[in-house]
Amino acid sequence: MRRIFGFLLMLLGSSGYHSAMAQSTGSFKAAGNMTMPRAGHTATLLPNGKVLIAGGSSSATRSEAVTGAEIYDPSDGTFIQAGNMTTARLRHTATPLPDGRILIAGGLGSFDNRLPAVATAELYDPVTGRFAATGSMIAGKSSNTATLLNNGKVLITGGPRAELYDPATGLFTATGPYAGRSAESVSTATLLPDGRVLFAGWSGNCEPTELYDPVTGTFSATGPMTGCDNVYTAGTLLMDGKVLFAGNIESNYVAAAEVFDPATGTFTPLEGAPVAAVSTFTLLPDGTVLIAGGVLPGGGGGPLASIYDSTTGKFAFAGEMTIGRAVNAATLLSDGTVLITGGFGPRPPSVGLPTTEIFVLASAEIYKPFLLRPAPALLALSGDGRGQGAILHARTARVVTASDPGVPGEVLEIYSTGLQDGSVIPPQVAIGGRLAEILYFGNAPGFIGLNQVNVRVPSGVPQGPDVPVRLNYLGRPSNAVTIGVQ
Repeated sequence: MRRIFGFLLMLLGSSGYHSAMAQSTGSFKAAGNMTMPRAGHTATLLPNGKVLIAGGSSSATRSEAVTGAEIYDPSDGTFIQAGNMTTARLRHTATPLPDGRILIAGGLGSFDNRLPAVATAELYDPVTGRFAATGSMIAGKSSNTATLLNNGKVLITGGPRAELYDPATGLFTATGPYAGRSAESVSTATLLPDGRVLFAGWSGNCEPTELYDPVTGTFSATGPMTGCDNVYTAGTLLMDGKVLFAGNIESNYVAAAEVFDPATGTFTPLEGAPVAAVSTFTLLPDGTVLIAGGVLPGGGGGPLASIYDSTTGKFAFAGEMTIGRAVNAATLLSDGTVLITGGFGPRPPSVGLPTTEIFVLASAEIYKPFLLRPAPALLALSGDGRGQGAILHARTARVVTASDPGVPGEVLEIYSTGLQDGSVIPPQVAIGGRLAEILYFGNAPGFIGLNQVNVRVPSGVPQGPDVPVRLNYLGRPSNAVTIGVQ
């Protein structure tokens, strides 16, 4: 056992952190243009570190959704076309599945609701680069939410009934009814560290906040929020397990913010919230939250950015983006920077256009945090992050290999870097494309900078000598290593 730990330390010493160069920290920098303007699109980090950008609308006047997709490659900063979705959609969801595919579901056909809510769903396969239809939802959903649960299914809300998508069957089924929210209400959805999902913040009008329990398949009331008329567009899980809500799209854009504590089921108001509404919220690996852009009175996009520090409970000015944006997307990249794409731009100056006209942006930019931390990395015996993983049988401390394979139900010890010290947010670990139960995560006892994650091998994992294992943390996938499974 000492020998394997010594080898792990050698691997850890060669892993290191990476730095994004040629940009000062705490700043925004232009990152070229997408292949087309987009607002209301999704931008999803893929297992290979590239970003899938899909759908949205390319015109503020026509407002119809588009089918087109493209890929952003951080290695050279380029955008290239990536085919078309099976259905035009905007304000849809894009959810990374344990097997690496992306579930794209629901959305709107147009910003002005001239087209009905979309009921179809599809899968993007980053290996083949193709979109393919999967089962349709029971009902169309606009501005829906999609949450990957710890059991591997995806919870979809936003219509008269919540639904569950099962990647194994490709089908949607109904789950329990809402506890009190109206069928027309729209919520934010936040996966909590204990596996429950918090719904709150978006619909206003004193709609109750609720918790979904995937074990029982039921919703229950919690809360209420401190501002009955506040309407938030996102709930951001913090490193301590609480949930941040900030911004406001009601009451003449009066700023508001509050924090939900799952331990007590209560909300606490915060002071100093940014004014911009419909912003993007990105939890950074150092535990702070980047809040960028948003709709300003009059409909244009705002350029201001803020940082929320949960250790102090304070908001701080974080500079300005290269251009004002609203209904844009923000994606935490593998190197720790943030890609911000598209959105509605600011109200244009007097150049012959009506002062009320707003245009859709094709531009993108990168935010470089003050502290860069790369995506988590699984250790491999090769030292290059590939092939046989540094994964042990928990009972014997032997390496899980093709000749000494793991079995469903067994507990394994996985070694990695990149988890945040003191965080209560668990990683998600996929073995053979299926989520494993997390039994322990944190620092490996006695080894600074080395993380240990204990998991139970899930049932239904395909057998073989080189079954892939991948870890996902804060929305960023690690490299894939392999183990033997019998």
